[in-house]
Amino acid sequence: MSLQRVLFVCTGNICRSPTADGVARQMIARLGLGREIAVDSAGTTGYHAGERPDPRACAAAQKRGYDLRKLRARRLEERDFERFDLLLAMDDGHLEIMQRKSPPEYLHKVQRFMDYARHHDAREVPDPYYGGDRGFDVVLDMIEDAVGGLLERLGGR
Repeated sequence: MSLQRVLFVCTGNICRSPTADGVARQMIARLGLGREIAVDSAGTTGYHAGERPDPRACAAAQKRGYDLRKLRARRLEERDFERFDLLLAMDDGHLEIMQRKSPPEYLHKVQRFMDYARHHDAREVPDPYYGGDRGFDVVLDMIEDAVGGLLERLGGR
């Protein structure tokens, strides 16, 4: 089986997409899927390029045993559409942005992240900044669910 590469995408790559990246990396390692699936994350803007994830995202993840501190924000690049097998948008706004940016031959790779969720009916991962004190925990719940569903489909488990 060849390596499947997945890119998680949000706005600035400091909260939702790096959380998905960190959760997926740890689940991949725990399931022994490291030779089958590789992940990364990016933002549609370069506002935070080179920065670490938001401290609140790191704290919420750390409470559940995920370490996001080594991740650094980067901007979505045109070559990502070729390099990755799936480019997963955290919400419909970013799905539209990515669909517009994608070369036509790679458009099938651009999908909605929450379409992989097993237990959440939401189409989008909300921006945690608008969720008050629990926003980052709610987002993490959704991300864990969707990453689990994604890995079940990609890893066949």
